[in-house]
Amino acid sequence: MARLNHLQLSALPPPVLTRAEAVPALIARPADWLMVAGLAGTAQELSALTADAPNVFGLGGAMGAAPMMGLGLALARPDRAVLVATGDGELLMNLGALAAIAVQNPPNLRLICVDNGHYGETGNQDSHTGLGVALDQIARGAGFPAVLRIDRAEQIAEGRRLLAEPGLCFIWLRVTEAPPPRIRRSLVAHVLRDRFRAALAGPA
Repeated sequence: MARLNHLQLSALPPPVLTRAEAVPALIARPADWLMVAGLAGTAQELSALTADAPNVFGLGGAMGAAPMMGLGLALARPDRAVLVATGDGELLMNLGALAAIAVQNPPNLRLICVDNGHYGETGNQDSHTGLGVALDQIARGAGFPAVLRIDRAEQIAEGRRLLAEPGLCFIWLRVTEAPPPRIRRSLVAHVLRDRFRAALAGPA
């Protein structure tokens, strides 16, 4: 049996928020954003939140890409507000993205990690965060100017305030293992590209 390390021994208490309640409460005005969603859970959540609207680019089969896509979008269009929602598994696959984003420090970019502590797409194994890795500390160490960990419902109002203020931020939203909402969303690459391009060209 593997020995528990100091992270696992000092792990945070289990989350109590469900993603079904927490994500819509945190992203109160989804139409205000150009949104990039990581594959699986967060793509389902943002699509459900917006009725699969054109301002959501939900990834499929591109694990680890959402944060850097959001960075490129934010740098290319500093006049638009960009929100990236990704999961713990995807962010852990590309932690270097946090450093790259923080160094560029685009004031129009917000990053939310919806963390259920598991790799939901591959059998629900414990992810590193489920074993004690603290993404808020990693984001602070990377240089994010504003970082917030949300564990309880009463902290969501602070998260909404942070999203509304100008400036780069990272929100670590810890949720239970409950599955994301089910929605039939488009996975046709050229359709997603064309409709997101139209949203990008439209009014802010």
